[in-house]
Amino acid sequence: MPSPRPLRADARRNRDALLAAAREALLSDDDAHVEEIARRAGVAVGTLYRHFDTREALVADVYRQEVADLCAAPSRLLAQHAPDEALRAFLLLLVEHAAVGRGMGEVLESIMATDSPVFDDTRAEMARALDHLLTAGAAAGLIREDVSGLLLLRALGGICGLRSEGWQDDAVRIASLLYNGLRLPT
Repeated sequence: MPSPRPLRADARRNRDALLAAAREALLSDDDAHVEEIARRAGVAVGTLYRHFDTREALVADVYRQEVADLCAAPSRLLAQHAPDEALRAFLLLLVEHAAVGRGMGEVLESIMATDSPVFDDTRAEMARALDHLLTAGAAAGLIREDVSGLLLLRALGGICGLRSEGWQDDAVRIASLLYNGLRLPT
């Protein structure tokens, strides 16, 4: 199958505006309708549907973009901090990501019920980001070598999946426990 042609500059601007408007709407409004997203982007609803077949496809792309932004953080964190501190900071970013994603929760749940690879893909991206930090920490002699990014993500994901009162404070505290368990004695 041939790869799709690159978008014209105006089409790229419209698509980027739609993604930005959808992100803003979804993170502030649990029930952002496509009409509202198109209005915020300054385009017609038809333009939205030319770029995204369904509202779920738009949300999936917003979520992918959120995860891509999140997964770019390890390199920046490693440039600013020791590997163990970079890992700690990224664990807290993962908790924050889970909290922000709550505005997209209902639509993301509907995507989970489909054959969409969005969660498999983004989970793998997050696990790779954690692997990068874990490898750097192990190479520096600061972090255990026997834990994978996927295992750590599963542990943190179970905590972040809780939606009871105070879950985010609990998730931060448990992320700290995970971090302390990963550190080698100094």
